[in-house]
Amino acid sequence: MPFQTSVYSSLKNQIDSNVTIVAVSKTKPIADLQEAYDIDVRDFGENYVQELVDKYEALPKDIRWHFIGHLQSNKVKYIAPFVHLIHGVDSEKLLIEINKQGEKFNKKISCLLQIYIAKEETKFGLNEDELESIIQKLPQLNNVQIVGMMGMASFSSDNQIVKNEFDTLKQLFDKYSTSSTENFKLETLSMGMSGDYKMAIPCGSNMIRIGSMLFGEREYKK
Repeated sequence: MPFQTSVYSSLKNQIDSNVTIVAVSKTKPIADLQEAYDIDVRDFGENYVQELVDKYEALPKDIRWHFIGHLQSNKVKYIAPFVHLIHGVDSEKLLIEINKQGEKFNKKISCLLQIYIAKEETKFGLNEDELESIIQKLPQLNNVQIVGMMGMASFSSDNQIVKNEFDTLKQLFDKYSTSSTENFKLETLSMGMSGDYKMAIPCGSNMIRIGSMLFGEREYKK
């Protein structure tokens, strides 16, 4: 299915201008991304490192690439030169490697700290103790910039469960927003996807990740 231009335009009209839409383009062909780019989409989210690298090389260089998958430390080096924002920083080890690669390429790499809010074993993220530990080590990590938090709610038909998880993350975001330092300034709260963004935005999200609504269902290789 080609990029859904009318859906994107409608979505833009529905939400506040301060909410960034990241078009989740994983598994989609370059032609679909180019079509989205041609109507001024600039923020694209990818889950797989090699796919992201291939698309970066093929598409215009003013695209803001978001890595939204579970990132392995040994693959940071491939996206460090060009990635706009790494969403899923879920361990101190990963952040140290991002800092190392940022130093190598003489840049500060922007990151979101992923917080564990869903009661599902398939989800990743930091608890508050791990968050505190990372914040304490940030003065030694000069090549990362923590710009916000992200979290993924439970895959549940119970809207109250999902809302409670979003509210929990917003409370944590607000708590730590008061203590900004040179490389820790929380401005982005990323939560909400195609199925739950309508709940996430009223809970305080200013970045949503929208895939199937815009590109159709994923096409995974068998």
